[in-house]
Amino acid sequence: MIVVKVGGGAGIAYDALCADLATLTRAGQRLVLVHGGSHETNTLAERLGHPPRFVTSPSGYTSRYTDRATLELFLMATAGKVNKVIVERLQHLGVNAIGLSGLDGRLLEGQRKAVIRIVEDGKQKVLRDDWTGTVEKVNTHLLTLLLNAGFLPVIAPIAASDAGEALNVDGDRAAAAIAAALGANTLILLTNVPGLLRAFPDESTLVRHIPRADIEEYLPLAQGRMKKKILGASEALAQGVGRVILGDARVAEPITRALAGEGTVIV
Repeated sequence: MIVVKVGGGAGIAYDALCADLATLTRAGQRLVLVHGGSHETNTLAERLGHPPRFVTSPSGYTSRYTDRATLELFLMATAGKVNKVIVERLQHLGVNAIGLSGLDGRLLEGQRKAVIRIVEDGKQKVLRDDWTGTVEKVNTHLLTLLLNAGFLPVIAPIAASDAGEALNVDGDRAAAAIAAALGANTLILLTNVPGLLRAFPDESTLVRHIPRADIEEYLPLAQGRMKKKILGASEALAQGVGRVILGDARVAEPITRALAGEGTVIV
């Protein structure tokens, strides 16, 4: 079992990703795909006059501030357009993909963080009306039903709260939770860089291997969104996933290349 997370930033080669998924599926590989949608959400938000706002937590992690309007934009762009375009491409390639969000069937569940703390201009502040959370439970029964029926699940990172509210959750950490729940041997996190870089954005400084015991030592190298990927990798490994690979989503055969050791391999 392999769980793949592909980012939603600009420059992602979705056609190459889907072609690789189709090849692997025909070879009998069981796969789950989790995807982001940040670029499409940002574009839609700008068009509708509600530009995105990114905030930094006291621990240094950057994320999208998700008020109710932003949540609905994320649902439209990510759980709507991005999810269905990926499913369409896979169906065209003969893969019986099924698109859903973590809200559907309570596939992903978590607690809503209605209030968050951020650091802005060197000061700690409190933001309210937040619609984010962290995945605490995965409906493995539903996923197993779909996989056993021959479907390839394509999942948008929206979770359900205890009250049935939609929550924006981090896609990398959601993929880590899914990989752990399914007992996956490999989690692949694909993004628009070749992996963890010692000196971002210099791609010649790629870190090719990280021993699991040393993963915390590499966290200071991570810039921006890469911090969440390292966190997700750490959580997946702690819950029994055999290896995590940070790979390049801009190239041909991105999954196959990652499985061959291209990128940053954490075992």
